[in-house]
Amino acid sequence: MTDDPAAGAPRLSDRQRINWLRLIRTENVGPATFRDLINRFGSAEAALEILPELTVSGGAQRLVRIPTVAQAEAELEAARKQDARFIAIGEADYPPYLRRMDHPPPLIAVKGAAAVFRLPPVAIVGARNASLAGIKMARMLAADLGRDGYAIISGLARGIDTASHQGALGTGTVAVLAGGLDQPYPPENVELCNEIAERGGAVISEMPFGWEPRPRDFPRRNRIVAGLALGLVVVEAAQRSGSLISARLAGEMGRLVFAVPGSPLDPRAAGTNGLLKDGAVLVTDARDVIEQIAPLIGQPSPPPLALHEPPDFSATSPPQDNDRASVIEALGPVPVGVDEIIRHTGLHPAQVFMILLELDLAGRLERHAGGSVSLLALDS
Repeated sequence: MTDDPAAGAPRLSDRQRINWLRLIRTENVGPATFRDLINRFGSAEAALEILPELTVSGGAQRLVRIPTVAQAEAELEAARKQDARFIAIGEADYPPYLRRMDHPPPLIAVKGAAAVFRLPPVAIVGARNASLAGIKMARMLAADLGRDGYAIISGLARGIDTASHQGALGTGTVAVLAGGLDQPYPPENVELCNEIAERGGAVISEMPFGWEPRPRDFPRRNRIVAGLALGLVVVEAAQRSGSLISARLAGEMGRLVFAVPGSPLDPRAAGTNGLLKDGAVLVTDARDVIEQIAPLIGQPSPPPLALHEPPDFSATSPPQDNDRASVIEALGPVPVGVDEIIRHTGLHPAQVFMILLELDLAGRLERHAGGSVSLLALDS
């Protein structure tokens, strides 16, 4: 990175941004793997050069697909055509609370005003098939919180999400997309998406341009919604819903969880009433949220959970085939902690980290909350 005195924070060079984009778009490279690669090899450029060797060592059955420089440049150009840009973690405009979550996305595509990220953020989520009362409540909460200087975070979904964005259009709201920045979903919210960006808010995504959202992408979207905010309010949610996933993720990140109570006769209130039984803060108006959030503004947050900083790789020799066999034998479909693997195998931590990185890049490792890992079976 080169220093940018105007921004007061380091900034990626054009070459670094292209290589960061190539690396995060590489098959089997997620935020955690990206971080480990940068920490191990010092730069995205160096990591890209060693990736084919690492995936072969991990037992990949085919060569890893790495985007070309031309493909990365094409995505950057697509962003420019959308009046959007890519912001890297560590740069001045990266959302501060997102940076503090476990495994934040290294790059996010942003359309709109990054100034909204400097407002204290509150997420509001809920049912897509929301009741009129729920929609009215979400819109009122968003408007009242916005007038008190809070940014409203949500996922642009139908129902509660839409009402939340609408209530905060004039004061600042952030929409998190499950697909690419040029693929807002649902289609009827395209105009709302544009209006958010034009009126001082922002639309963000970690997914590639042109990416149409799949069902598995919405939990990833929910994770970012939770990570962006100091607290998350659930207005309506059934017992099994994406909003409850967001609430669980928020709780795991140490964020405050709020819930609006509802009638026991309405299945859309079953999830929120359940959250209240489990200790969520009851909300009937914006003051209930502000009383809990206001004391947290400006306070340093605890470090992200379960971060395993890589050991000194120069302190030991590279792992050998028998070392890889020991780690693979210790792994299985049940998640285990990295420290457990180190104790069981007796290998140097640097060797275990390297083997896990190889397996991850080969598509054979699954990461879980709390830093544990499990082995995925090879395709037959």
